[in-house]
Amino acid sequence: MDQLTLLFALLLGSVVMVPLAEWLRVPPPVLMTVFGGGLALLPAVPNVSLPPEFILPLVLPPVLYAAVQRTSWRQFAANIRPILLLAVALVFVTTAAVAAVAQLVVPDLPLAPAIALGALVAPPDPVAATAVAGRLGLPRRMVSILEGEGLFNDVTAITLYHVAVTAAVTGSFSAWEAGGELVLSALVAVLVGLVLGWLTARLLVLLGDATLRTGLTLLAPFAAYAVAEELHGSGVLSVLVAALYLGERATDPDDVTGRLTGQSFWAVMDLLVTGVAFGLIGLELNVVLTAASGRWGELLPAAGLVLVAVVLVRLLWLLPAAWLAKRLHRRANLDEDIPHSWRETVIMWWSGIRGVASVALALAVPLTVDDGGAFPERDAIIFIAFTVVVGTLLIQGLTLPWLATRLGVRGDSRHEEELEHELAVRAAKAAKVRLREITREMDLPEEISEALLRRAYDIGMRLSPRVAEEDRREYVTQRSQRVREIQRLHSELLSAARRAVLDARGEPGTDPEVVDRVLNELDRRSLPHG
Repeated sequence: MDQLTLLFALLLGSVVMVPLAEWLRVPPPVLMTVFGGGLALLPAVPNVSLPPEFILPLVLPPVLYAAVQRTSWRQFAANIRPILLLAVALVFVTTAAVAAVAQLVVPDLPLAPAIALGALVAPPDPVAATAVAGRLGLPRRMVSILEGEGLFNDVTAITLYHVAVTAAVTGSFSAWEAGGELVLSALVAVLVGLVLGWLTARLLVLLGDATLRTGLTLLAPFAAYAVAEELHGSGVLSVLVAALYLGERATDPDDVTGRLTGQSFWAVMDLLVTGVAFGLIGLELNVVLTAASGRWGELLPAAGLVLVAVVLVRLLWLLPAAWLAKRLHRRANLDEDIPHSWRETVIMWWSGIRGVASVALALAVPLTVDDGGAFPERDAIIFIAFTVVVGTLLIQGLTLPWLATRLGVRGDSRHEEELEHELAVRAAKAAKVRLREITREMDLPEEISEALLRRAYDIGMRLSPRVAEEDRREYVTQRSQRVREIQRLHSELLSAARRAVLDARGEPGTDPEVVDRVLNELDRRSLPHG
């Protein structure tokens, strides 16, 4: 099996493992890692030979960009304090603790590589954690915290990692220079992200076709990462800033096709890239086993102690941090997402699953240093990092659903229903206000005005039946049932029409492009417009 065939196997696994994971009630990232490990054990499967310097630029930009689509700048600004406590402070604390433990258990490990190891295992993976949390039905605020933490701790950890690796490669380190580099890296990244976000937003306006606009959003995160890294900035932070900027500028309410196309594309991209990334974790099993060859008695206990340190530091930090956040929250009466009880704090702790970023950083450790020698204890760093990633994935990932059930941590569906109702009322009111404006401007006949008023009323009721008054709810329910039945039958009519057009595609003398054009129009008419 060659490298290209192996890539196709991982892509296929990314798709197939999702329904299989749901059937087995196992998080997809965990199952994909096991799948990759199974492939690595097959004699016909070669070792992955992806150059380390290509791993971060290929994996992280699309994963981060897809994750940002689920949040917003306002949500980040509202949760800045919890994010700083988790994403910045906790990463520094975890890095320091792991570096100290690593130097104790691996005597020949210098300080700079030890810090690099601490930085690369410090950030929990937002994809793995939210993939598990989303299927558990956890409170939305907890998922928001995990997403925000996952995005910004990558920025902090990767910047620390680069500083430590540079010190290890060059053999020199200055705290002042490192601090200045951190600040400068962040400033460059923010500037690059804003500029590229602005340029991309302008180009999106000029590109009329939804396919072209979606293609541009694919290039944007890679460009933001590459340009920032070229200017010695943080590529991850640049992607984050650009994605947040573009998310805030997506304000065209009539761009229905663009939104549907973009959402579908990025859902597929997130699925495939994430699946391949976790599959690579398993595939690197051969590399890890080779790295530990002859040193099992030394490296296995060392990796176990680092894993324990990573898990315990998160707990010891979260307990006082959550308590402090709640006290400040009550005093300032701020609208931010924080754990509401010790049970939620425990779930937050156990959700600290490591994943894609840690693996990419571990594999990206240079092979040599500037004087031509080997990077200090690179094999030990890779082995310990993979042990931490696989350990958290299998232990925490598989037991998190059980723990959430035991502690009774569940999402507040009533709160979500209330929010949906408020948005439905808001949408219906906006439609009615616009109808009054149109009526004044165009002097519509009474029957048309009444028909439009019913449709404006229906907008809210379709989103939330509670919009209707109490004495009309039964009527509205019956009418909604009739509408759904008509829509169902209408869908069957459209299905028959599409089948006839598709059948014509294989007939002699039929132009496939004309058939596809007609079929595309039928597909557009089949989209739910209500």
